[in-house]
This record gives sequence, structure tokens and C-alpha cells, in this order.
Amino acid sequence: MDRFEAMQAFCKVVEQGSFAAAAERLDISTSAVSRLVAQLEAHLQARLLNRTTRRTSLTDDGRAYYERCLQLIADLEEAEELVAHTGSALRGTLRLTASIGFGIGPMAGALAEFSRRNPALKIDTSLSDNQVDLVEAGLDMGIRIGQLGSQNVVARTIGRTRILMCASAGYLAQHGTPQTPEDMAQHNCFTYAYTPDSHMWRFQHLDGRKAEVRIKGTHHGNNSMLLRELACQDLGIVRAPDFILQSAVDRGELVELLPDWTANMINIYVIYPSRRHLSAKVRGFANFLQEWLARDEAKPA
Repeated sequence: MDRFEAMQAFCKVVEQGSFAAAAERLDISTSAVSRLVAQLEAHLQARLLNRTTRRTSLTDDGRAYYERCLQLIADLEEAEELVAHTGSALRGTLRLTASIGFGIGPMAGALAEFSRRNPALKIDTSLSDNQVDLVEAGLDMGIRIGQLGSQNVVARTIGRTRILMCASAGYLAQHGTPQTPEDMAQHNCFTYAYTPDSHMWRFQHLDGRKAEVRIKGTHHGNNSMLLRELACQDLGIVRAPDFILQSAVDRGELVELLPDWTANMINIYVIYPSRRHLSAKVRGFANFLQEWLARDEAKPA
């Protein structure tokens, strides 16, 4: 038994959720994956996976072994990168996650340029507005906006974004334009699922004054781009990062509200599991994305 090959097969089953899906990603047969995992369990004299006709799940031993396997595989990939890479080109596979809006917004251009500079590097991107467990999903890094959550991760600030509030001209013609934060309580304000206390909007004026307003509305969603589109249809007020809303403002589809009260900025973080060593590909993309965001921020309005 090739122990490293068996470890890779086991990790891929965990990440993909089934032997068949793991086999497809590894480009081998399902029976070969099953045989490798069975040989690994026999070697360890421990059951790593609970198998049913519908799904597989980790045993307690399997979870502990999986986390160590991820570290070993990452260390080996880093060692290969150090020996194999030529010049500044990176190799291997970079697995990352980001929110949907950030991923198809500012990160897409950065990914394209980074890929052109590192043609030997494969990039596996998973977009989700929900917070993903990096270790559980077998990811190298993630990008998060504002909230880090309670997950045990290492975080580094790579940029900032401003929170905008917007509505369409049609909505404002029907319901009036809010002049103060307190006016928001009388409007149809959309709420975002992954914001803590989503019904409480907090404001900061350019002069430092702060305000809190409890809002209500007819639409609650887990994706800011959906809420943006609903606002464009004259349904209410949306609050989201500038990389979600600014393009609609520039096109005249939305109007920014209370600009003097949206001075507060939130951080953009790159996160990664708590490991002793970061691979060259993780460090490389984190540094590149930080430079990319700084360049965009420096562009004239």
C-alpha cells in the first residue's frame, strides 16, 4: 500500500462526501478509492469512516486522523513547491473560499491576473456567503468581510470596504428620501442573514457621531446581490459593501443614501487554518490580493 496515496484518497472522500465523487476528482475508479481507504484502516487498525448507502461520515478517530493528514499533505506540497518552482511561478493546487459577491466582484480580476502570472498553479475556488470550516472543507485559505466568527483561524487584514445604503429613484419617489438615520425606521429596509443582529443598523457620521436604529422590512436574504436586485426593482433599501452596490450606483440604478452617515469601514481578511507553516501559494495569493485591493482603492472616483 502506498500510504500517501491512501491518505489522499481518504481526505478526498471526506471533502467530497462520497467514494464516487472522490474517485471522479482523483480520476481513478470508485473501487480503487474504496480499496485504498480499506487498506489504510487495516494498517491503522481503526475505522475512519462510517459508511451507509446514502452518505459517509467521520468517526472520532477519523476526524483526528483527517486533520493530521491535511497538515502532512500541505507540508509535502510546500516542500515540492520549494524544490520545483522556477522563478516566481507557483505550482500545486490552491483551494480557497470567499463570499459570492466578493468572489465574482473584486476577487475575480485578481484571480485572473494571479493565474496568468502562475500558469502551473491550479486554483479551486468555492464561493459561499455562509462561513465555511476551512479544515472540514480541505481549504487552504478564505476571504471574509467584517465578521470572522468563532472559528479557530489565523486572520490578516488585507483591505477595507465601506458600507453603503441605497434605494432606487422609483422607491424614493414613492416613499420619500430619508434625511437622518432615524428616518430608516419608517422605511422598508432589507436584512442580511449573516449579519449579527441584522435588524439593528449602526451608523457613524463623518464628524464622529454615532447612531443605532432598529429597522424592519419585507425581504430577508442570505445573498447581498439578490437584495441589491430587489432594491433596483423599487422594493426597498439595501445595505451592503461598496463592492456590491457601487456599480449599480454608477449606472444610475440605485441612489446612495445618507453618505455622510456611512463613513464606517469594515475590514477584509484573509484567513487560514492555524498551521505552523504557510505554503508559498497561500502567501503568494494573500500578498497579491492585498496589493490588488490597495490599487483599486487608490483609483480616482
